Amino acid sequence: MSKKVDLNTFNNDWYKPGSIFRRIFWYPCNLIFIKNRWFSINFIKVLILKLFGAKVGAKVVLKPGVNIKYPWKLSIGNHVWIGEDVWIDNLDDVIINDHVCISQGALLLSGNHNYKKSSFDLMVGKITLENGVWIGARSVVCPGVKCATHAVLTVNSVANKDLKSFSIYTGTPAVFQKQRIID
Repeated sequence: MSKKVDLNTFNNDWYKPGSIFRRIFWYPCNLIFIKNRWFSINFIKVLILKLFGAKVGAKVVLKPGVNIKYPWKLSIGNHVWIGEDVWIDNLDDVIINDHVCISQGALLLSGNHNYKKSSFDLMVGKITLENGVWIGARSVVCPGVKCATHAVLTVNSVANKDLKSFSIYTGTPAVFQKQRIID
């Protein structure tokens, strides 16, 4: 008989996402200004992210309903669009380079659990979206994934491995479909 999951042995003490005070102040600011569907003043959203340690470039568009776990683990380049209801669950660093589009309801998931361990240990991995990447609506980018320059992850797909440059991926898990040709 194989071992079973024992969540009583789960220990997350090694994980330090930031000071308790920073997190306590961030959560209401996230709810009021970033995640709030009724608050749409973009430059204030960007200012608040910067105040909490995010690196944010020029002409970034944050649509209503965006949820960001820890802004101090977030870097956003220039001319980036982040659509409605995007969830950046950045337990590890998330780096979004220039001219990236993250469509509605997408999830950047930088943490997961090790299903092979009875203690269900937390695992985290940095996510990188290079220049010109497009993450389709309701898609998921998993921990440790790098989407190379101008890669596309189509609607409702899951990237659990790196995506190659100028390539289009679809499915769960996402598989290469064809080259991305830009006119």
